[in-house]
Amino acid sequence: MHTLKRTLLVTGASSGIGRAIAKQLLHEGHTVIGSSRDCHQFTVEHKNFSSIELDLAKIDQIPAKLKILEKEFPALDGVIFSAGYGQFGAIEQFSFTQIEQMMTVNFTSQAVITRALIPNLKRKPQSNLIYIGSEAALKGSRKGSIYCASKFALRGFTQALRDECGSSCVRVSLINPGMVKTHFFDRLTFQPGNADTHGLVAEDIAETVIFILNSNNNMVIDEINLNPANKVIQFKK
Repeated sequence: MHTLKRTLLVTGASSGIGRAIAKQLLHEGHTVIGSSRDCHQFTVEHKNFSSIELDLAKIDQIPAKLKILEKEFPALDGVIFSAGYGQFGAIEQFSFTQIEQMMTVNFTSQAVITRALIPNLKRKPQSNLIYIGSEAALKGSRKGSIYCASKFALRGFTQALRDECGSSCVRVSLINPGMVKTHFFDRLTFQPGNADTHGLVAEDIAETVIFILNSNNNMVIDEINLNPANKVIQFKK
């Protein structure tokens, strides 16, 4: 285990898993840059916290904003990709725009961020790219065709990227959580059951991120799958 203090970008830091990760990293003494579409959603009075507005649906704006970020935070040595959203239904219930937007936010934007930052990350003594995937990347399910596709794409991307980075200092890891009790389900027709064992909490994923960051720098944690003790889905009335 090592206690090197890091400078880390966390996407989707305004709520849910991203917010829990940002808070845990600050608690551990790291410097955190939290990105979100609206920085006013997550204001923290902490000397080690800064925010950046980044709309992952607007791919063309990302490279320029990250170039500014790298100049402001030259010590940046890792990214935790936790931004994303879910939408479920039969394929014909999706508009063409909705299909494009989900793939953009859940996958393409993360590839673009990686492409923008990886040249400098490869120059660091050590660096981490940690992607928050989903159990939906492991098995396709009914009414999840587009969401599963976005997560399968992310999983394949991390596997190939890990191989590409094999001779560098960049460690690529993927965390695939099952259902997590967050606002992710607010706009959906289902949610985890009410019992504590029916869903993970955001802090579970945050602790897993810390575990990866603190692991022996001579090894790579490829992929971790997390699930609640009892998987129970509750449909809303």
